[in-house]
Amino acid sequence: MRKVGIIGGGNVGATCAYQLASRGTADVTLYDILEGVPAGKALDMTQVGPIFGFDGRITGSHDVSILAGSEVVVVTAGFPRKPGMDRMDLLRKNADIAQSAGEAIARHAPDAVVITVTNPLDVMTWVVQQATGFAPERVVGMAGVLDSARLSAFIGMELGCSPKDICAMVLGGHGDTMVPLPRFSTVNGVPITELMSAERVQALSDRTRNGGAEIVKLLGTGSAYYAPGAAAAIMVEAVLNDSDRLLPASAWLTGQYGLKGMYCGVPVHLGKGGVSRILELDLNDAEKAALAASAGTVTKGIAEVQALASA
Repeated sequence: MRKVGIIGGGNVGATCAYQLASRGTADVTLYDILEGVPAGKALDMTQVGPIFGFDGRITGSHDVSILAGSEVVVVTAGFPRKPGMDRMDLLRKNADIAQSAGEAIARHAPDAVVITVTNPLDVMTWVVQQATGFAPERVVGMAGVLDSARLSAFIGMELGCSPKDICAMVLGGHGDTMVPLPRFSTVNGVPITELMSAERVQALSDRTRNGGAEIVKLLGTGSAYYAPGAAAAIMVEAVLNDSDRLLPASAWLTGQYGLKGMYCGVPVHLGKGGVSRILELDLNDAEKAALAASAGTVTKGIAEVQALASA
């Protein structure tokens, strides 16, 4: 079976590992610096196999060499967001972790495609890419899949319809400045702008932007992990199966949407080798302005990381 490595044995990493193994996608190796934790979680998940009838193998270790041979590596390690904390507040704490993760991947899984989940996501994806030295298309951030899923869930709750019929699109940096696109969000092909008032569309867009913070506030401690772990797993499947799925993700831009030299959430074709191409939607002026503003927060974060590195 194919092999996937996961850096970070916390809730997001463990959820992603379980999804991949239980769906028969791949064997999974779970790495974490905490001795015993990844091995314990892996053993617990392995014991679910006889109950639910899956045979995907999950192993865990605090030895980073366990990543060797991974075709895809998911980076989830990092400090979680706490109540009142903006994603950019995590930058100082998580930049060093992302740097170490990238260096470890380059040593032990030099042929892997990398999917970054650590926040602030777009900036950390850039850090990981720089640390690995990989071609930018081989390093992609899990952002839009999660954000679009949140918008889809809110649409379904609002309209009382099946989530299977909903396809939402959210672009931009993964954070408070993300850009939900109601014109490109549909229920069985019908734009949501035709199904609800402008006020409700705006309310759902705002709730999507604050989707992560809403969960953080409700939990009190910790942050979301079921949906982020599942979103990362879907991206892994797209790479391993070379399915060329069209998904919103944080990708390296070289002029698309007027943005260059940075990672930001856009629709991409994802398959073997990572991002094969980027789809440029025909955005209106307001959508373009919102995307540019969102990208500006990512650019600022990258500049702050560079300043830290040179200090």
